Amino acid sequence: MADSNVVLVTGASTGFGRLISVTLARRGYTVFASMRDLTGRNRSRAAELEELGRNESLRLRALEVDVTSDTSVQQAVEQVVREAGRIDAVVNNAGVAYWGLLETFTVEQAKQIFETNFFGPLRVNRAVLPHMRQRRSGLLIHISSIAGRLVLPSMALYCATKFALEAMAETLRYEVSQLGIDSLIVEPGEYPTAIFGNAAEAADQARAVDYGAVAEMPRKILEGLASNNNDVQQVADRVVELIEMPAGSRPVRSLVGTFAQQCQPLNDLALQFQTGALQAFGLSDLMALRRAERQVA
Repeated sequence: MADSNVVLVTGASTGFGRLISVTLARRGYTVFASMRDLTGRNRSRAAELEELGRNESLRLRALEVDVTSDTSVQQAVEQVVREAGRIDAVVNNAGVAYWGLLETFTVEQAKQIFETNFFGPLRVNRAVLPHMRQRRSGLLIHISSIAGRLVLPSMALYCATKFALEAMAETLRYEVSQLGIDSLIVEPGEYPTAIFGNAAEAADQARAVDYGAVAEMPRKILEGLASNNNDVQQVADRVVELIEMPAGSRPVRSLVGTFAQQCQPLNDLALQFQTGALQAFGLSDLMALRRAERQVA
């Protein structure tokens, strides 16, 4: 069923991205698992992925992509299309985390996290959409977070990027639905991935001096998130389910994890109001994916 499907996954060196890539490859997909610094710090991770692919006869390729670079993204997309002939789905997973009191981060640090978490998916989408529009078929999956719906103290910048990502992904859903392209959001809850251990520290820690006990919140929240034992395979399995759903039947948002799923009423209510807003402007037809009469192979 998946033999002809080509998937590009970003941020595939560790965590969700790596597991999603391997899971899809084992399902029969042709997977381009992308990451930064393929010949440097991620060299061993890329080699492990490709060795796994050879050992299990999977169509699994490591691909150099820096989502903060227009050139890197464009070249990678062109390479995938040149080698595989098409891109059926993209999993926008690449992301970084910043934990700390908001005042202690500089504006430059805020720009840096947005470069990866928001502008990165924007770059990837802009690079793949011309190919998908030509074929009148495609799927964009954005790995967000429950932090794209709720906030916690010390997670302001991370939450801001995820809120922005969700706004972009949902708006895109309506804008490209009549072109046979679907745009979805996956919202995992708390899962133990490398993003916690690699969280960037605030550059201006001196500003926390007057916060007292509140200054300990970033550490406590990080410890709590990193100590849970939720199975990250749940996220990869949900991505597979979404890809394999018939076009036009996929939900705009998918909550993954016990805690995250408690927010389903929030998503349901938001969709109700969103539907009403589109109806008020005579745009209700954009809520449904239009199936192309003819797809270009």
